[in-house]
Amino acid sequence: MTRPFAPGFRIPTNLLLKAYASGVFPMAESASDPEVFWVRPEIRGIIPLDGFHVPKSLRKALRRSPLEIRFDSDFEATIEACAESREERRSTWINEPIREAYTQLHHMGHCHSVEAWREERLVGGLYGVSLGRVFFGESMFSKETDASKICLVHLVERLRERGFALLDTQFTTEHLKRFGAVDVPRTQYEQMLADALAGEAVFSP
Repeated sequence: MTRPFAPGFRIPTNLLLKAYASGVFPMAESASDPEVFWVRPEIRGIIPLDGFHVPKSLRKALRRSPLEIRFDSDFEATIEACAESREERRSTWINEPIREAYTQLHHMGHCHSVEAWREERLVGGLYGVSLGRVFFGESMFSKETDASKICLVHLVERLRERGFALLDTQFTTEHLKRFGAVDVPRTQYEQMLADALAGEAVFSP
C-alpha cells in the first residue's frame, strides 16, 4: 500500500489512470509533503447513484440558493481551494505532485470540477476523476454554508443524466453517510468497478 515517490517526482498520468482502473489511488501525508503513497482500501466508500439522499434541510437550501453552479470552468482554482488548510481542516493530503497530475488529467478530459460561484467568486466545489462509467470523488471545499453539498447534488444529477454507474468516495464519513454513502468490501468494490469500466460515459460538455 505504501511506496513513496522520490521528492519532487511527477506522477505519470498513464500510471495514474491504470491505478484507478485497478482500485488504487495516491495520497500524501500532507500538502507540504513532497512524497506520494498508493492506497488500496480493504473497505471502500461509495454513494449508490440510485440511493442518493438529499437531506430535507439541504433541499430547502437548494431552492433558495443564489449560487451559480458551473462545471470545469476553473479546475485549477478548485483543486487549489481543496488543498488549502482551514480552521476546520488544518491540513490536507493534496500536495504539489498530486495537483500537477490531476491538472494534467483535467486537460486530458479525465478530471472534472463542480463549482459554486457567487458574484464571480468561487465559494465551493469538488473535483474527481472520470473513467469509463465511474466517477472517483477526490475532495471538496466550502467557503459558504452548504456550497460543497450543493455541488455534490449537482454532481449526482449529472452522473445520472450521463449514464455513470458508480460514484466512488474512497472512504465514508458521517457527512457522506447523510447522503447515502455505504462501505463495501474490496472484492465487491472491484467487481462493481470492473462492471462500470466496461462502458463509457462522458462527463462534459
